[in-house]
Amino acid sequence: MRDVIRIARTHISTALREKVTLFWFLIFPVFMLVILSLVFGQIGQQGEITFEVSLVNFDHDGGFAEMIEGVFAGLSTARTAGEEPLFTLRRPGPSDDPTEFLESELQAVRRGRRAAVIAIPDGFSRGIEGRLAAAGALSSPSSEISLAIYFSEGNATSGMATSIIDQILAGVDRETLARAGRFDNAQVIPSRATWVGSEEGETRYIDFLLPGIILMGLFTNGLFGIPGAILFSRDQRVLRRYWVTPLSVPRFLAGLSIGHLCLSALQFALLFLIGRYALGASISFAALQPALYLVLAAATFMAFGFLIASLAKTANSGMAIANVLNMPMMFLSGLFFPIAGLPVFLAAIVYANPVSYLIDGLRASVGVESGIFPTSLVVAVPLAWIAVSSGIAAWRLRWDVGR
Repeated sequence: MRDVIRIARTHISTALREKVTLFWFLIFPVFMLVILSLVFGQIGQQGEITFEVSLVNFDHDGGFAEMIEGVFAGLSTARTAGEEPLFTLRRPGPSDDPTEFLESELQAVRRGRRAAVIAIPDGFSRGIEGRLAAAGALSSPSSEISLAIYFSEGNATSGMATSIIDQILAGVDRETLARAGRFDNAQVIPSRATWVGSEEGETRYIDFLLPGIILMGLFTNGLFGIPGAILFSRDQRVLRRYWVTPLSVPRFLAGLSIGHLCLSALQFALLFLIGRYALGASISFAALQPALYLVLAAATFMAFGFLIASLAKTANSGMAIANVLNMPMMFLSGLFFPIAGLPVFLAAIVYANPVSYLIDGLRASVGVESGIFPTSLVVAVPLAWIAVSSGIAAWRLRWDVGR
């Protein structure tokens, strides 16, 4: 047992001395955790999404045009202190020409500087009043009295703002009919809104991100640490010196695995402490289920490391294989952002990727998400990858090279 402990201790001390290994082991995960939390840290907090919207009113008769302008002006004012309003509203000043202002704002929409532009045409209020008096409804609006909403089709923010504007105008339309006595509440489809969460219970991005960064650290540690330890030792003929001693391959693997798991535990502790006390994460891993998912993740990624070591002929080729697998498996797994609406060929990678199941199970176990995959699949897919990787490694891995 003493030789196993020595191998583990050697692996730990070597990993902490090597600059490349130390970068992937600690610096890169901490860098990603800090940068992503600072840049996207406001995701999930109420009142933090504000749309830049412009409104030009060419109708100076008051009435309905003034009412619509007042609605959007109200939405551009924060309801409570410290909360951002829904819209940042831009309107022409007293000395501005409305037509020139409209043209400049349309150019801003094309360049992505505005989410949308709303134009109220001249005669809008008179047209609405005339139609209400004549037909008693707001059906089949003519182009002369229609609001104009300009947005950028290829801009997601612009499309989102336009959808919200449509909902606001639908509410204004309903209120207009109600004031005119033309709206029948009895004909409204009944509905009931029920809160399933509150501002206090919303998931902050740092709580979503921390499990992903921890798994990313374990992943890169296994993907680069294990092949590096085996392949560099083999290329430099260090392993050959081991085999002239009573040390056997299974005992060497046991020591290497213990050392790797100790490094993974150290990595987890450092990332958790930084996320909890420096960045304000509130989730806890102090339960059996999260601990089991972390152990399963470390074992899965360690098996991947052995697989890479078995496929590579040299240490350099092993690092190349690890780099090829690293980015696709990290970013197509949901470690950093939710993944939805991917093309079919990318979705296939997500569903074949064991990291996708491990992060889904880990986040569900700490209460961040409810989980997409069933628990049986979350456990079965990583175990299948462990079995396949270990089998290939046992068959192909060469422990020595010729002179």
